[in-house]
Amino acid sequence: MAYLNDNYLKLKAGYLFPEIGRRVKTFCDTNPAAALRLIRCGIGDVTEPLPAAVIAALHKAVDEMGLRESFKGYGPEQGYDWLRHAIAKKDFRDRGLDVADDEIFVSDGSKCDCGNILDILGHQNRIAISDPVYPVYLDTNVMAGHTGEADETGAYAGIHYLPCTAQNGFVPEPPSGKVDVIYLCSPNNPTGAVATRAQLEDWVRYALANQAIILFDAAYEAYITDPAIPRSIYEIPGARDCAIEFRSFSKNGGFTGVRCALTVVPKTLMASTANGERKPLHPLWLRRTTTKFNGVSYIVQRAAEALYSDEGKAQVRTLVNHYMGNAAVLVAGCRAAGFTVFGGSNAPYIWVSAPDGVTSWQAFDKILHDANVVITPGSGFGRHGEGYFRVSSFNSRANAEEVSRRVQALRW
Repeated sequence: MAYLNDNYLKLKAGYLFPEIGRRVKTFCDTNPAAALRLIRCGIGDVTEPLPAAVIAALHKAVDEMGLRESFKGYGPEQGYDWLRHAIAKKDFRDRGLDVADDEIFVSDGSKCDCGNILDILGHQNRIAISDPVYPVYLDTNVMAGHTGEADETGAYAGIHYLPCTAQNGFVPEPPSGKVDVIYLCSPNNPTGAVATRAQLEDWVRYALANQAIILFDAAYEAYITDPAIPRSIYEIPGARDCAIEFRSFSKNGGFTGVRCALTVVPKTLMASTANGERKPLHPLWLRRTTTKFNGVSYIVQRAAEALYSDEGKAQVRTLVNHYMGNAAVLVAGCRAAGFTVFGGSNAPYIWVSAPDGVTSWQAFDKILHDANVVITPGSGFGRHGEGYFRVSSFNSRANAEEVSRRVQALRW
């Protein structure tokens, strides 16, 4: 008899974004005229074309693949040396951060890495996850068997939830008790909150004192413009000994459909074996990568390398400025409509408080049906997201302006 993984049966509802897709499809099928007006500000997918430097690099790499002399087959699973060097130097060492080339691991997405990292972490760990936050952190821990069952509120036994509320600026605080693995995301998805240097210093102190590991999701670091806000956890002294950092080319270079990201695993980062011996995680992640992954394609890695050229960096800034301009339009529109608004500064997401008495999914349905705009219900990110909804700035400027007008025309 073959057995399934019972942990998947603990997942009480469909993953957030497929459920949004299901509701939107039902709406479009039953309202074909309104479907033609539909504007999507839900899933954080980019809309603008790839930078010109990337397009040129893709064409050149494709041409190379057409010649025997320059054809590439299997590449190094952890990434080509030239891309790992560009990342380590220009994202980290040029900013004064101690990250070696071989501490960079190139992958096909930070979403994948945030889940796959559990392969090298033990089942004994006490897991701390912000609430609300990106659903992948919680769901992959459920799938891996790191939780008990969910209660009637949707909270899973075995998870230490870190409340993120308006009172703490949607930035979680270190717990009074001991946890072993901590998920932090800054700039935060979904709230758009950014952690200050002092807040990250508190977390690093906590992690070092408790021999805990911080899993730091910096997928949106390119959107930080305030020089006082850290763009990497490694800006904090001691972080190399307690943190893994995830980054993505999806939101800075528009690679959501191209797929390329990176994970930084410092060689000084240690964790305990079952018998209490301290061992480095770097060789474990290397072994996991070379065993379970065949690497990102040569063509895509050349495209990612192009983002570090002078032309590529300028084009990334143009993309980021475009989406942050959209964020300003959407923030202004939501505030003019009477909403309390958070985020949209140093982050591409706007976190909006729904009217009193209106649930997140009720707000989703009303905005979909009355304004023909797709947003994301806050409750899909955790219990403390109830009563909020997220608006994504990833869109054209014309669409952002139209959404602003439609939101202001709503009557609740």
